[in-house]
Amino acid sequence: MADEKLVKQPVKFSNLLVGAGLNMFEVTTLGQPLEVTKTTMAANRSDGFGGAISRIWGRGGPLGFYQGLIPWAWIEASTKGAVLLFVASEAEFYARYAGASPFVGGITGGMVGGLAQAYATMGFCTCMKTVEITKIKAASSGARVPGTFETFMGIYRAEGIRGINKGVNAVAIRQVTNWGSRFGLSRVAEDGIRSFTGKKASEKLSVPEKVLASALGGGLSAWNQPIEVIRVEMQSKTEDANRPKKLTVGTAAKYIYSQNGLKGLYRGVSPRIALGVWQTICMVALGDVAKDAVEKLTGDPVTAKH
Repeated sequence: MADEKLVKQPVKFSNLLVGAGLNMFEVTTLGQPLEVTKTTMAANRSDGFGGAISRIWGRGGPLGFYQGLIPWAWIEASTKGAVLLFVASEAEFYARYAGASPFVGGITGGMVGGLAQAYATMGFCTCMKTVEITKIKAASSGARVPGTFETFMGIYRAEGIRGINKGVNAVAIRQVTNWGSRFGLSRVAEDGIRSFTGKKASEKLSVPEKVLASALGGGLSAWNQPIEVIRVEMQSKTEDANRPKKLTVGTAAKYIYSQNGLKGLYRGVSPRIALGVWQTICMVALGDVAKDAVEKLTGDPVTAKH
């Protein structure tokens, strides 16, 4: 490693395409139904899993589980995937080059990548997805239901950029801890699998082994669910006269705890674990596989090696 000359890899279209493609696949398959379920549970904390499913189904049948997919989840996925995968790979490479272990390198890459995409793209996307999922439908009373972009412009006119990016600090905290945990714990799991199977550090894991490591990393990363519940509460359109008018991360946490106790801060953790497993399989396991495939096709590395 000491003899290698550090060369910063240029930003390539293939870097961005791999990340965006993986995230679009993730959100359009299992991602959005799990996102809708966990957001519904976090916003309506008296609902259990069954109650959330009934609520979602009652709002739109099977299409209710894809509420907020177009355009917000697609915008988020296409931009988030590109930013996250590229920035995380670069940060992990430099951390490893500086002498960090695979665990520390993985955490560093995940945290830097998560922070970058939180402020670059996720603030307004998560806000609008949550608004779509939690707003009260006017159709039941015979009134016209505002469209997606009409809702967006209504928030912008009333609250400006801050309204569109409501809860962005909670999003940033969530993403830093999310992807720091996912990448770091996935690398720990990979090392454990290598020890168990007798593989050397230089040997690549098989696809099933990568999937297992990623699933473990994704599932265990749900420890920060209280931040996710706080984020949903800050962005939610669920009406409650007792809720403080201007929520911060701190006041939202106090409000949730006062209303629902410690259990309320972990509402929606089950679909969150499932979502974490699926996202991490897509972005870590399939991400590594996709990068290797593109490298074989082009002859050039897709991102800096780690």
